[in-house]
Amino acid sequence: MAKAAKNHKVKDIKLAAEGRKKIEWAESRMPVLMAMREKYRKTKPLKGYRIAGCLHVTKETAVLVETLVAAGAEVSWSGCNPLSTNDEVAAALASNGVSIYAWHGMNVKEFYWAIERTLDFKPNLTLDDGADLIFTIHNKHTKLIPNVLGGTEETTTGVQRLRAMAEAGQLKYPVIAVNDAETKWDFDNVYGTGQSTLDGILRATSILFAGKNVVVAGYGHCGKGVANRASGLGANVIVTEIKPTAALKATLEGHRVMTMDQAAKVGDVFITATGVKDIIRERHFLAMKDGAIVCNTGHYDCEINIPELEAISKSKRSIRANNEEYIVKKTGRRVYLLAQGRLVNLAAAEGHPSEVMDMSFANQLLSQIRLAEMASKGKRLEVAVHDIPVAQDEEIARLKLQTMGLKVDKLTKEQIEYINDYSAGT
Repeated sequence: MAKAAKNHKVKDIKLAAEGRKKIEWAESRMPVLMAMREKYRKTKPLKGYRIAGCLHVTKETAVLVETLVAAGAEVSWSGCNPLSTNDEVAAALASNGVSIYAWHGMNVKEFYWAIERTLDFKPNLTLDDGADLIFTIHNKHTKLIPNVLGGTEETTTGVQRLRAMAEAGQLKYPVIAVNDAETKWDFDNVYGTGQSTLDGILRATSILFAGKNVVVAGYGHCGKGVANRASGLGANVIVTEIKPTAALKATLEGHRVMTMDQAAKVGDVFITATGVKDIIRERHFLAMKDGAIVCNTGHYDCEINIPELEAISKSKRSIRANNEEYIVKKTGRRVYLLAQGRLVNLAAAEGHPSEVMDMSFANQLLSQIRLAEMASKGKRLEVAVHDIPVAQDEEIARLKLQTMGLKVDKLTKEQIEYINDYSAGT
């Protein structure tokens, strides 16, 4: 094991031993990434490259970080959410030589201070979850931009904002949209978010889901995963949407569709998964039943308008970890807000299971290597937001199947010819 990093700030470095056990558990569940670690440990494709990362500090993220290091990279890291850092894991990374600035319960000033510290060593690659690191570089450290070869973005919210930034002509270096890989959003977003969100709610409340009216705001990949997992536990799922096709899918998959104004009156548990602010507001809180539970699994805490909840409440108290009780003045009813409106699956639980992060982080690794290898050949991607190559997606899925002992069929030469024969009739 390497010596502790000279440059780091974590809650308590003495937590490293416990963090190492968590990382080793994740390694045992991430065979694709671990196989890539052994492969690239020999060839060192990232040697000479400095990667600044801003991504939830979980045991799975630690496996990615240490794989990047094994592949030759220098790494400096911060968490991308004030409540998602596992302090034991952060300590383990710091004790193993990683420059990391992250601890659970950071305030906003500390959060951005940590991002600033990851930029002190002048990175030439970035790795983001939510694009806060990229925005910081573009807004405050423009002198770094000419030396940044490219970046990668992990999550839906970040990709959406970066595409808007590119369309406005404000993006100054290329970014690969890891989130949009099929092996990411059809697995991590659906199965990972679905399971870990309910895990977080259960840890914060210990409620019985069976028979509850569970309102899921947004029926994208994340919302669909949450809705289907809640349904599997016996909940009556209600979906709110703005997109007609998404609402129709939810209907045909067995869920009720309502507006939030309608759902607020009947919901027992509310889960936002939209990436948009003000999904649940004052009028919704006023309409809710006594004892309603409200939480968020979208990237930012603005999906639930907490200032409005504060303004209409006569009291607030902590009931248990990540569970605050508000009593609304006008109705006298109790509303329970989980994880301060931040990501409930990370703040109140451990984030997505290692098995799905295996594929997501394999995409991160290969995308960072792609950027580095292009640079070594004197090439750069065009300044834009780029998709993952289909071949990479397929290779990761194939490797994952192999680790599960599964095989798929192959087309014969005749079948390929048939597919490509446009003259073939009935």
